[in-house]
Amino acid sequence: MKRLLRRMTGAALLDVETFEEVEADRSALGQAALVVVLACASIGAARAWHGFQAGFHAEHLAYQVLLSVIEPFALWIGGSAFAFMLGASFFRGPHTQTDFAEVLRTTGFAFAPALLRGLLVVPPATLGLAIDLLARAWTFAAVVVAIRQALDFTTPRAMGTFGVAALLLWLMLWGASVAPLPF
Repeated sequence: MKRLLRRMTGAALLDVETFEEVEADRSALGQAALVVVLACASIGAARAWHGFQAGFHAEHLAYQVLLSVIEPFALWIGGSAFAFMLGASFFRGPHTQTDFAEVLRTTGFAFAPALLRGLLVVPPATLGLAIDLLARAWTFAAVVVAIRQALDFTTPRAMGTFGVAALLLWLMLWGASVAPLPF
């Protein structure tokens, strides 16, 4: 447990050594998944609280919470897949040696700042929203560092990989949302 907390703190502080340690530790995938699950729970709890306070109907509240809980997990898996595919092929650097599991481990720990998104419930609402936006930006920065370390990139190359991966993921999700149902 100490090791997990140390790694989460290091990832949240954008510590390169922490990301290198996680990248090299093949047994850290479970820990990385746990960080994402904790972020999902934190976000889901905050959304549930807001929905309850707003008086949402149970079905609407359940739908909102479910989406809030699934979102970080989908972003982790999908974003990591796109970052790996782009980084290992199109944006490959001269020192790039990686596998998908390395990207998953490092980006999973990059979700440590997303735990702060649970503070969305802090009153007044504008303060909670500001904390949520800060946590999102902090998580994006951590993901860029994670991609940089996993793919042995420069920061600009990691930022480009993150940007293109995020765009591809968004296009895929948008396409799925507007596609007609097959039945």
